[in-house]
Amino acid sequence: MSELNVLMDGIYFGEGPRWRDGHLWLSDFYAHEVLKVTPDGSRSHVATVPEQPSGLGWLPDGSMLIVSMKDRKLMRLADGNLTEHADMSSIATWHCNDMVVSADGRAYVGNFGYDHYSEPEEKTANLVRVDPDGSVHLADSGLKFPNGSIITPDGKTLVVGETRGNRLTAWDIAEDGSLTNRRVWADLGKNFPDGICLDEDGAIWIADPRLKETIRVREGGEVTHRISTGDFGSYACMLGGDDRKTLYICTAPGSGPGAAEAPKGRIEYCRVDIPGAGLP
Repeated sequence: MSELNVLMDGIYFGEGPRWRDGHLWLSDFYAHEVLKVTPDGSRSHVATVPEQPSGLGWLPDGSMLIVSMKDRKLMRLADGNLTEHADMSSIATWHCNDMVVSADGRAYVGNFGYDHYSEPEEKTANLVRVDPDGSVHLADSGLKFPNGSIITPDGKTLVVGETRGNRLTAWDIAEDGSLTNRRVWADLGKNFPDGICLDEDGAIWIADPRLKETIRVREGGEVTHRISTGDFGSYACMLGGDDRKTLYICTAPGSGPGAAEAPKGRIEYCRVDIPGAGLP
C-alpha cells in the first residue's frame, strides 16, 4: 500500500463516501451538503439537506437517496428536486446515520438509538428497512449504534458495524428484504467501527475514529492491515477509482458539535491491492 495522501480538505465532517460514475460522493454534516468529488479533488455541490445528510445510495432508476439525520427521514433526489421518500421516526429512536441501498432499492438505515451526548445510560437501537415504495419496516432491534453497512455482491448478506458493540454483525437477506440468521461476523475487540466497505476477497475495511486508524478485517476477526490516520479520527471509508483500488477515508479532528466550528475535515486516500466489491 502507498502512504496516505490528502485528496481534499476544507470540509467540516465527511460521511457516507460512495464511488459512482467516476466520482466520490459524500455528505458533509455541518455544511448540510452532499458533494461529489473528482479523482483530482475538485468538488461540486449536489444537494442541501438542512437536517444534516449522512448515508447515501441510489434507487434502480438512478435517483439518489440521502439520509436526513435529525428529522429521521430518507430523502430522494431526482432531477435536482429533493423530496421525502420515507419518514423513519416511528422506528428510529434518535438521529439516523449511515445506510446501504440494495440493488433492488431497499435501504437499510442505522441510527444512534439515543442522545448519547445528554443521556448517560446506553440504549440499543433499531435497524430500519425502507422498501422502494417508501414503506418503513423494522429490520431488527437490540443493536448497539448500527452504523456503516455493506451488502455482498450476490445480494444475500448484509453486514452492519455496531459502533458501540465493537463488532460487525451479519444477516441473511430474504427475497422480500427481511433479515434472518443474525450472527457476529467479526468481534473487533478494542476497535470501534464507523463506516465500512467490502473488497473482492470478502474482507471489510473499517474506519475507527477512536483508535484513529482504518483496518482491514476478515470474517472471524483477523486483522490483515492497519492504516494510521495520525491525529485525525477515521470516520468512513470507500474503495473507488476506476479500478476500485483507491481507499478513500473521511478524517476529522473530532466529531459532535465541536466539529461544526471550523472546516478541518479531510478526504485522504491510499492505493490498495484488492479492489472494492458489493454495495455501497
